Amino acid sequence: MSRVILGITGASGGIYATRLAMHLKKLGHEVWAIPTETARKVLDYEKQTDVFSYCDGVWDVNDFFAECASGSSSFAGMAVVPCSMGTLGKMANGIADNLLSRSADVCLKERRPLVIVPREMPYHAIHLENMLRLTHAGAIVIPACPHFYNHPESIECLVDTVVAKILSHLGLSHSLSPNWGAPNV
Repeated sequence: MSRVILGITGASGGIYATRLAMHLKKLGHEVWAIPTETARKVLDYEKQTDVFSYCDGVWDVNDFFAECASGSSSFAGMAVVPCSMGTLGKMANGIADNLLSRSADVCLKERRPLVIVPREMPYHAIHLENMLRLTHAGAIVIPACPHFYNHPESIECLVDTVVAKILSHLGLSHSLSPNWGAPNV
C-alpha cells in the first residue's frame, strides 16, 4: 500500500480528483488531501465534495506542520488534480507559500513522483513555460484530456481515461484503461 498526496486547487474539474481518490482507495492506497480554499468552493459548486469520503485525511492548506511538508515523510508521490494555472505557476517557480505548493516542492526535491493535471485552456506562453519548467524539474504534466479509444459510455468512464494516466505516472498498477491494442476487459 502506498500513501499518496492529493492536491486539489480551485480549477474546474473536481470529478477528476474524486475519481482519482476513489480508485486509489479501491486499489488499497492511502489518500491524503490538501484542498485550497477555492477548491472547497468549486468542489461544492460542482457537487464533488464526496472526494473527501475517499480520503484518509484532509489537511488545511495553511498547516505547515503536516507531515507532507517534510522530506522525511513517507509519501509515495503527489497528484495535483485539478491544477489551476496560479498554483502551477507557484510550483514552477518554487513558491511554497502554502501546504499544497510546499508538498509539491518536497516531492520534487526528494525525487518523488509529482503529477500535475492542469484543467484550463487555452494556454498562453507563460502557462507553457511553467509546464516546461516543472517538467525539467521532474514533474509529469498530464492535461485533463480524456481519450475516446475505448468508446467510454459515461462521463465517469471518460474521466477515468485521465485517472488511468495519473495512476500509471504515480507508478501504481491498475486495470482502468488497457494499453493501446490490448483487449478491453
